[in-house]
Amino acid sequence: MKTESEKILQTVAWDRGKIRLIDQTALPDKLDYVEISDWREVAQAIRTMVVRGAPAIGCTAALGLALGARGIIAESRAKFESRMDQMAGVLRASRPTAVNLFWAVDRMMRVVHETEGNIVDIKDALINEALTMLAEDIESNRRMGHYGAELLQDGDTVLTHCNAGALATVAYGTALGVIRAAMEQNKQIHVYADETRPRMQGMKLTAWELDRDGIPVTVITDSMAAVLMRQGKINCAIVGADRIASNGDTANKIGTYNAAVMAKFHNVKFYVAAPVSTFDFTLPSGEHIPIEERESVEVTHIEGIRVAPAGIPVWNPAFDITPHELISGFITEKGIIYPPFEQNLARLRPERDRQAISA
Repeated sequence: MKTESEKILQTVAWDRGKIRLIDQTALPDKLDYVEISDWREVAQAIRTMVVRGAPAIGCTAALGLALGARGIIAESRAKFESRMDQMAGVLRASRPTAVNLFWAVDRMMRVVHETEGNIVDIKDALINEALTMLAEDIESNRRMGHYGAELLQDGDTVLTHCNAGALATVAYGTALGVIRAAMEQNKQIHVYADETRPRMQGMKLTAWELDRDGIPVTVITDSMAAVLMRQGKINCAIVGADRIASNGDTANKIGTYNAAVMAKFHNVKFYVAAPVSTFDFTLPSGEHIPIEERESVEVTHIEGIRVAPAGIPVWNPAFDITPHELISGFITEKGIIYPPFEQNLARLRPERDRQAISA
């Protein structure tokens, strides 16, 4: 594994008045960075998955609002706030499932409406708030990793699905942050990474990220995990999340539900690693989580090559809901939350509310 001096990837950054993102559509072939100087490009980057992963999307949107505010010339505070409200609406509409996006935009808009002083003061407060959110994300991931590492023993093998690493956050990662923390404690961990069809983020992103950091990883197709579990070759599964309802029902990349069902059948612990900002206490259950549906070409084509019969109908939900009954525990920056979830997760609500109103 790389030493601490060898910097972990920073997916989202603010650099001399511009937003710098790792272009995740170029991986694993190239590690490319894009610089964004227009807030509209932020919404486009989120829509096209140049940036992806719930925490990374939220922090990128926050920087997008700070960037957009710098370009507003308004003769009154009311007009400035109106322009900011318009920007916020566009960013909220960029993707529907990851609650961190809405949490981040709402937090930034509170700064707009509650900061005293003139428009310059508000612009300064916005960039300060966005940078604070980036720092908070890194710190919360490290705390999450510290708590989650307690669940892993030297020599364990861990199944993961999609990408919940540094690439899905500002840096370090949620599910992969747990792996990193365990490795930093000199525990030898081996990761089995589901390829994660249809966009193959597990194979393209997770495997690339872990291999880059010297963490042992083996790629498997999504249909192979049950065989490994039956053979006793997986000690636990750890995944990330895009939105978690009050009862613990969890939205994550499509195929997560499959993995959770297999884990339950084979008595393999199944954990979700996510920051407090990913919990949506306004929703009583996963039935109320909006699920994004994406273009059929993601299923019918691989790397631009059609592999399905022409014109065949396709259903392509980007996420599924894992019922809380299949989840062994939630790894958060506040510790590990075990069942009964509706009661125990409620303890996180004051922290979630505090984050939402901090400005």
